[in-house]
Amino acid sequence: MALQLFQVNVKARDDSALGRFWAEALDWDLSSEEPGATSVKPVGSAWPDPAAVRVDVIAVPDPETVKDRAHIELATTSAAHHAELVARLKALGATPADAGRGDLPWTVLADPEGNEFCVLEPREIHRDTGPIAAVVVDCADPRAMARFWGEAMDWTPHEVTDDHALLRSAKGVGPYLQFLRTPHLKNMRHRLHLDLAPHPFDGQAAVAEVARLESLGATPATVGQGDFPWKVLADPEGNEFCVLGPA
Repeated sequence: MALQLFQVNVKARDDSALGRFWAEALDWDLSSEEPGATSVKPVGSAWPDPAAVRVDVIAVPDPETVKDRAHIELATTSAAHHAELVARLKALGATPADAGRGDLPWTVLADPEGNEFCVLEPREIHRDTGPIAAVVVDCADPRAMARFWGEAMDWTPHEVTDDHALLRSAKGVGPYLQFLRTPHLKNMRHRLHLDLAPHPFDGQAAVAEVARLESLGATPATVGQGDFPWKVLADPEGNEFCVLGPA
């Protein structure tokens, strides 16, 4: 059985403050079950529903401030909604981050800790994704990334070209996962990565899924995580992600 996307994991200096920003930005519930970890969850839905992918903000001593290789894109339903959302996000502490990018139909912002994200213009493809339209990852080979991640999560490819690849849950709900071919790609750790989990959620399933991912081309990644109930891996292009297991 393939893994399922559980959450988008974001590093932060102040998880509580950044969690509050994203909870208000997405109009989702906010919770904190342990110090240094704040979760932002869709209201009225529960995992493993693929529409219930949440954002988990984790405090780390010194998160990187370089440009990320992954970012979130937010959906809008009309020009008026786009303008209202951008204004509301700025009032919450977001700042413009699109200087020098030309005349784009979408708006690039940075959250209060400097993580860039996009507020997209209305697109038919995103009419039923919920507030998060997509998680976008820069890469060298979108076709290879589509093969790996499609098998890893049993997600359906919607568009696959030399320049980009677009995948979504086979159930046709929730956000998309997009890979963009990016020249001069830098090898750096992300402040944002994906957390996957097996369903049902048990330790033996997690071990089996880690072995399966390694057979697909994933490699173990040691990032000083210590003895925790998750396994840190890297995809074939070095993008770190976690396979969660029960505590």
